Amino acid sequence: MTLQVFGLPVSRGVAIGKAVLVASSRVDVAHYFINADQVEDEILRLRDGRDVVANELEMLKRGMPEDAPGELSALLDVHLMLLHDEALTGATKQWIVDRHYNAEWALSAQLEVLARQFDEMEDDYLRERKADVEQVVERLLSALARGASSALVPAPGTTSGDWGGEEPLVLIANDIAPADMLQFKQSVFKGFVTDVGGKTSHTAIVARSMDIPAIVGAREASRLIRQDDWVIIDGDAGVVIVDPSPMVLEEYRFRQRQSELERERLARLRYTPAVTLDGEPVELLANIELPQDGPGAFKAGAMGVGLFRSEFLFMNRNGELPGEDEQFEAYRAAVESMQGLPVTIRTVDIGADKPLERMSINELRHEHTLNPALGLRAIRWSLSEPGMFRMQLRAILRASAHGPVKLLIPMLAHHSEIRQTLDAIARAKQQLRDAGVAYADVEVGAMIEVPAAALLIPLFLRYFDFVSIGTNDLIQYTLAIDRADESVSYLYDPWHPAVLRLVAGTIAQARAAGKGVCVCGEMAGDSSFTSLLLAMGLRSFSMHPSQIASVKQRILRSDASKLKQHLEDIMSSDDPQARYRELMAGGEAARHVLPMI
Repeated sequence: MTLQVFGLPVSRGVAIGKAVLVASSRVDVAHYFINADQVEDEILRLRDGRDVVANELEMLKRGMPEDAPGELSALLDVHLMLLHDEALTGATKQWIVDRHYNAEWALSAQLEVLARQFDEMEDDYLRERKADVEQVVERLLSALARGASSALVPAPGTTSGDWGGEEPLVLIANDIAPADMLQFKQSVFKGFVTDVGGKTSHTAIVARSMDIPAIVGAREASRLIRQDDWVIIDGDAGVVIVDPSPMVLEEYRFRQRQSELERERLARLRYTPAVTLDGEPVELLANIELPQDGPGAFKAGAMGVGLFRSEFLFMNRNGELPGEDEQFEAYRAAVESMQGLPVTIRTVDIGADKPLERMSINELRHEHTLNPALGLRAIRWSLSEPGMFRMQLRAILRASAHGPVKLLIPMLAHHSEIRQTLDAIARAKQQLRDAGVAYADVEVGAMIEVPAAALLIPLFLRYFDFVSIGTNDLIQYTLAIDRADESVSYLYDPWHPAVLRLVAGTIAQARAAGKGVCVCGEMAGDSSFTSLLLAMGLRSFSMHPSQIASVKQRILRSDASKLKQHLEDIMSSDDPQARYRELMAGGEAARHVLPMI
């Protein structure tokens, strides 16, 4: 029977595929694909883990006291039986062979299948045996984790076509950790659905960067959708259709083809300069997360990288931070991939929805912080780890010898933080000079993402060469909401008058001071804001490469000087979005922005 699930649309388009469920577990599970030549080794890992658990259970049985209840021995026998049951280990092996899942992922996938089967049993006793299966699987996962040093990882050069089998796949999860998103970034999945999250949660941002349909905040999706169900993700309407009828399936396949044609049309603008109708040139830059994203940004027509999120180099490493040379090689690769165009590297922005396994040398973990968005994150964490911070600064400075580099500092709010940061940069430079290591002059910029920074923009402009407005956090902190929490996602409003005034004021004051100003948050890549940001005076946008073409199209159809005449009217309105739409839909302004909003 066809089922519909509703959520928040965060990345447009249509995806059709079989559901892959990433189930929540009390044991952390790594999710990654393996190569074809690694399948046998991964099955061996599974078999070894099974043998370890079997030995543990046998030892428990042998070590039981004579007066132990007979039920306890019987329970261990049940667990041993389940451990060797083909419905568990045999089917898990099949996930590895067919989908190229790693052993942990295959186990969690099969647990999901078995758990649903037990839930549907009418007999109460049999239904309660689900707990036994869960306990056996968790023992297996723990055994695999203890032998994690032998775990396989995807080999370089593996293509998404080598993974997941022949059928298209869509990912369904309660939530997706940033570390897992790094593994999934090869576009093997055609779309994402998560139970939780908001429009600027990490999952949403990565889905947009991959240019694939995504829905977050779907609440019950991972419970209602079964492993291998056929699923349609409508990223425009925020609807997930499960087990669609042939007629509905054909309708959405037609929409898929239309979307592909529209992408091809926009791709023709790749080498067209971004210039408004009144002759104002606009800089379109790319946001990237890993060095290998650089070639894609260059191919999309980006004029440089406006934001390299360096924190992704620090994730998925079992708590081991990357060393200076490893970081240097990554930054150099990104710089060289842009072929002489500038690359802005942001120092590590760890915390909130991007925790590390090891948050500090004192093993401070993300879940111990009551409100991580307001805790030890971004520049606060860097300044608390001066050795790590100087190591990263040295690596970035060394990369500047291989091409134009800008250095960007996240989440500054205090004068003391500014001074400490600039002192750390000066020390890093001195260390390189003392060691005879080459580096070039780099511009240093500050992220404006805390209201205090936006209100004190003259102070920041005295110390920094440029500023970059991070609208995602600026909106979150201005409106006092957690942008990753779907329960308050309706309050996340980029059109809020307070937000627009902070953005407009920052742009105006930076331009008046002759300093560069860029918007690198999600507003920059949303073409519905392009004309408004142009009217505010913004001439530098940084976004995911997949969004460049649509924003460029809007720029080419905009007259910035005439749009500016309507800015105060929009900004002074109680409902700026409604007033903006009204102006764009009729009257003189409509002739200066096509197509109409």
